[in-house]
Amino acid sequence: MNGESGARQALEDLCHRYWSPLKQFIRSRGYNEAEAEDLTQEFLLHVLEHSTLQRADRQVGRFRSFLLGALNHFLADAYDRRQAQKRGGGISHISVEAHGPNLEIASEAYENNFDREWALVILENALKGVAQEWRGLEGESRFAVLRHFLPGALETPTYEAAAAQLQMSVPALKSELHRLRQRFRMLVRQEIANTVSAPHEIEQEMSYLQRVLMDRGNELRTNPEPPHSVS
Repeated sequence: MNGESGARQALEDLCHRYWSPLKQFIRSRGYNEAEAEDLTQEFLLHVLEHSTLQRADRQVGRFRSFLLGALNHFLADAYDRRQAQKRGGGISHISVEAHGPNLEIASEAYENNFDREWALVILENALKGVAQEWRGLEGESRFAVLRHFLPGALETPTYEAAAAQLQMSVPALKSELHRLRQRFRMLVRQEIANTVSAPHEIEQEMSYLQRVLMDRGNELRTNPEPPHSVS
């Protein structure tokens, strides 16, 4: 009972953790902000109330793919229900079902956007974890400088400028950055480990999500060159 309850809670937390990709995917299907908020909430309640998450077990594989598949089915049903309710009411929604020959291309684009949002949330969660560990004493202000060398930073200073700001040598800065990147990558791995069903899928998922982010220069895997290396 406790094990079942704990597993359900963990999966419920995971769903809420990835609220943003779910909502953004729904928005991409033509729903406005308020509708997307409502549908995201409805979807999460649906998968929990109908024990859908119980099928997200060791046989399912990547939770990301499982959740997207469940969301697609949910949106198809929701679209049919709402069209039936609102037919003749002057309220319309954009739906990929209406695009005919472009359906496959549109679906692929929507799913790619979902995967990108998913990858960004993983990076964000890992960054929050690192920042939490650096809080206290002088760690927070120190991390504010080092943070610019991790993925997602808008601008990256030179090693010399960062070292001067932290009053340390460049070799010492590089050594600290190496440890920080290693820790960040470990947190990324832990985050991804919660979304796959087997250890060997972690690296596969990291590689895939890195490819998803490559167009914006974000990286999940180890890269020995600055500025956006995780290692």
